[in-house]
Amino acid sequence: MGNGFCRYDLRTTETEAARAFYVEAIGLDFEDGSTLRVWPLHEQARARGAPAHWLGQIAVTDLETTLRELIGRGSQLLGPSPLRGDDNEAFAILRDPCEAVVAVRQTLRDKSSEPVVWHQLHTRDLERSWALYAEIFGWSHAGAIDLSELAGEHRTFRWKGAGKPVGSMANTARLPGVHPHWLFHFPVSDLESTLANVSARGGRALPPMLLPNGDRVAACEDPQGAAFGLLQPAAGD
Repeated sequence: MGNGFCRYDLRTTETEAARAFYVEAIGLDFEDGSTLRVWPLHEQARARGAPAHWLGQIAVTDLETTLRELIGRGSQLLGPSPLRGDDNEAFAILRDPCEAVVAVRQTLRDKSSEPVVWHQLHTRDLERSWALYAEIFGWSHAGAIDLSELAGEHRTFRWKGAGKPVGSMANTARLPGVHPHWLFHFPVSDLESTLANVSARGGRALPPMLLPNGDRVAACEDPQGAAFGLLQPAAGD
């Protein structure tokens, strides 16, 4: 019934400034045909205290059935449903049972040109989160990454048709200052240079981390406070 993420919306307090930051700092493409969009953060979301953030949308073939399953497992619908996007596709926004916000979108969109290379779920309950996404969207276990300094096991997953892992889940939302959320990593060829660009344009970044497979990653925030990640693939990938 489900598959992987098909679209990523930056919901922010300053749309033009935020768009310029991502274009200039890391070279993102927001042109027609891209799966990236920038939207004003809705007033109701601001009133609830929501910060600027990236909202990932998961592709489904039957929105109504998927929503029933998600809500039946404890997810909370945020706002009216269905909503209609700029392409007239129906979608809905929810908070999952472990409090991460995500959207589901009824689409047949091809994800071959996807701009995100890693999808990391920060959760307080790995087993519950895993059961939700694996059973409803058909994602499969692809191994584990042991990062003792970051809440131990990061469980990796792949979605239907993916030849290699596309993301991970871990109990990192238990760490100080980390809330439940999906963190989306964009690919870069030179992590240090890109991090310098991020800082020079008003963003912030944590120190880079080397993963066991040789990839290097860094968690960042844009000037409006939206979190995102950067990933430099291991040499030869």
